[in-house]
Amino acid sequence: MNILVINCGSSSLKYQVIDSGSEEVLAKGLCERIGLDGRLVYQKAGGEKEITEADMPSHKQAIQMVLDALVNPGTGVLGSLDEIGAVGHRIVHGGEEFAASTLLGEEVLKAIEECSDLAPLHNPANLIGVRACQELMPNVPMVGVFDTAFHQTMPEKAYLYGIDYGYYEKYKVRRYGFHGTSHSYVSKRAAEIVGKPYGELKTIVCHLGNGASICAVKNGKSIDTSMGLTPLEGLIMGTRSGDIDPGAMEYLAKKEGLDLEGIMEVLNKKSGVQGLSNISSDFRDLEAAAAKDDHAGIRALEAFIYRAAKYVGAYVAAMNGVDVICFTAGVGENGPDTRKGICNYLGYLGVCIDDEANKVRGEERVISALDSKVTVLCLPTNEELAIARETVALVTGK
Repeated sequence: MNILVINCGSSSLKYQVIDSGSEEVLAKGLCERIGLDGRLVYQKAGGEKEITEADMPSHKQAIQMVLDALVNPGTGVLGSLDEIGAVGHRIVHGGEEFAASTLLGEEVLKAIEECSDLAPLHNPANLIGVRACQELMPNVPMVGVFDTAFHQTMPEKAYLYGIDYGYYEKYKVRRYGFHGTSHSYVSKRAAEIVGKPYGELKTIVCHLGNGASICAVKNGKSIDTSMGLTPLEGLIMGTRSGDIDPGAMEYLAKKEGLDLEGIMEVLNKKSGVQGLSNISSDFRDLEAAAAKDDHAGIRALEAFIYRAAKYVGAYVAAMNGVDVICFTAGVGENGPDTRKGICNYLGYLGVCIDDEANKVRGEERVISALDSKVTVLCLPTNEELAIARETVALVTGK
């Protein structure tokens, strides 16, 4: 069965076609500048990227261009659209309503829409993509795979905030967590690599990129994660502050004359390693600056590493131990110095990195030394494959 995976943003759309039998990516690409001038990037497996500039006034036109490219007689990978067995959609926020992936019928779409207050930048765009696919492929099953679903196994003591319980009862204000598809995929793959049952492992997944989160997976279930009601909580990120004393922002609001919207702008877009360094939110730029002994780059990287190491330590306590630590996503997969820096804080656990093995970028590898008491992995995530697997499972019942 061929699965079309769609990750729809407000003005962009990423896609892949995956053969669920071989799990081979047949084609992939993205649509950019939807609603403006429009650009389609298409790449057949083993082929060169093709870029087409064309008007994309809406997501419907963007998806139509994707479908046309997939069945193009010259470079397409499908004989007809009938070869698409189902479409898997990434949905950012499912609230408490969705603890697992689900078929997208009208009642489900309405419930997702009701979660839009929790993810106003993401859920409406996700829904636009679903509606467009439904219109263009009315007989193809649509499946929603939620970023938040994997974390619905967190216990009450982990997801509740220390505020009036009435806010949870009335508005469901609580920790939800994100990157769930990535945390699920990586933790399951880690169990395969170390050759131990998934349900018997204590695993910490460090999804480190411009957006970053850490998750404690105990016996196959997420029991805690660093992001909260929104993706703003937790680690220092590219432009997001992560954890901060709310009183500090009240103080700055008075000093700078900021309203609530201004405060959120600072926390989401002008903070993180970008704010700490005043150089860039791109970790490659920070590493280049640090290599030149630029203190601004050094302080941003050190703060990022320190915060991540503290969360790892906290989750070791939450699980009363750890068997495997995984590094994934852009920085986690491609940042040997960052991985080493975090693990340098974990000597008390018996963590020991093999410096030669740790030189890897973007490949699966055990990077811990033979005498390390905890296995440490560089493990590329594959959220699209995880979405395809969930979609096949729902559609076929297997």
